[in-house]
Formats: sequence, structure tokens, C-alpha cells
Amino acid sequence: MLTKRIIPCLDVRAGKVTKGIAFKDNVDIGDPVAMAKKYYEEGADEIVFYDITASSDERDIMIDVVSRTAEEIYIPYSVGGGIRNFDDMRSALLAGAEKVSVNSAAVLNPDIIAEGAKAFGSQCIVLSMDVKKVDVSDEIPSGYEIFINGGRKAMGIDAIDWCRCGERLGAGELVVNSIDADGAKTGYEINLTRMIAETVGIPVIASGGGGAPQHLYEVFTDGKADAAIVASMIHFGTYTIPEIKYYLHDRGLPIRMNYH
Repeated sequence: MLTKRIIPCLDVRAGKVTKGIAFKDNVDIGDPVAMAKKYYEEGADEIVFYDITASSDERDIMIDVVSRTAEEIYIPYSVGGGIRNFDDMRSALLAGAEKVSVNSAAVLNPDIIAEGAKAFGSQCIVLSMDVKKVDVSDEIPSGYEIFINGGRKAMGIDAIDWCRCGERLGAGELVVNSIDADGAKTGYEINLTRMIAETVGIPVIASGGGGAPQHLYEVFTDGKADAAIVASMIHFGTYTIPEIKYYLHDRGLPIRMNYH
């Protein structure tokens, strides 16, 4: 059985790691390079770096921060935010990222997924989806809608349809960001995560809502996630990565326990 992955997420704005609730009211926390190194040394399985205002500000991702972070860690490293085209993907990978995460740009131009997968391999292409619970309708039969630009713009696309499309175009992984659960620390969106995990055959990464080790256990078991993103629960010192891993390991989940 594949090990379940614990993935710290560094949302970066103006060069600082930041955290909000439901994609709003962000506060700055610290330096992304130093935080990535700390989490790597604590035993993180991967690191995710999101330049959260690059798309909405219509600017390029902060390649210098990507590069400096890559020099400090020796685990898989995914970069997103401001990845709008093939050249942006190439720049992020050349700067040291192992994977690029596409979100808003992929919704607006799905071909970017296929282009990246063809050039770099599906294992390098992560489709990140910002999803919000809405009323069930003919347009959104699952009750979960895709949003772009940091959760600011509803797209009228059903999340289940979009995850199928992403897999078909060549994405190697899916990140399911629940806008409703983001930063609330009350648990991941189990129903949404399970629906997507049961729809696709590629790894599904749960994101948004992790506040305690129990929440990761629930999303790994009931939610059928392959990995879980953590942010608030470690950024503010509530838990450490080793504490989370020991909790999950003690409950029988396959977890990588070696540290750096």
C-alpha cells in the first residue's frame, strides 16, 4: 500500500507566507524559504508553494523564491500560482520545482494541462481545483462548483466534470481545495474529497480544513485521499509534522516515518 503523504502548504503573498480563512482575511506568518526548510527537516513528504495573488494580479510567479526554496529541500516540491502557459511551467521546473500546479489558467485554457503533460510527463502536472458547495442544479449536479482567481469568480463548472476532464487531459494528481473549509480547522470536506477520489484513477490531495491529526485520519479513510495538505495547524505551532505522523502511524495508516 502506498504511504499517505503529509504536505505543508506555503501560501505566499508579497514574499511572505500568509494564511486566511475561506480565502480571506490573510495574515502574514513568516519567510517561505525558512519555513520550507523547517518542515523538510521535520519529515514533510512534499512541500507545496502557492503564489496566491499572482493570477489575480496578472503577474508572473516569484521565481526567485521558488529557486531559493528548492536549494534548501530535498523532497518533491510543487509550485503554483501565476502558471499561465507552457513557458511559465518550464520556468518553474527549471527553478527547481518537481511539479507545477495549474488552477485558474487551466480552467480558462484546459489545453495547458495536455501541453505540460506531453512535454514534461503527467507526474509533473498537478491540477488544483478551488471548489465551493452550492445548490444542486442542472449546471452543477454534484452541488460543488469550480471557482478561479483565488476563489473570487464562479465558473459554472461542476467539480466532478472538471476532475474527469483534468485526468483525461493528462494531469497526474488533483488537489481538491475546499473554499468553505479553508482555514476553519474543523476538518476537511470529506464528501467532496471522496466523490472525486471515487471518480478518478489518479492521486487525490485533500486541502482546506485540517486542524487536528484526527482530521487527516478521517480524510485518508472516509475521504479516500492519497495525501493531505496542512497549513494552519502547523504554521501556528498547534501540531508538528512528527506529532501528526505518529498519530496516523499508531492508527495503522501507512506513513513514512524517517526524518531529515
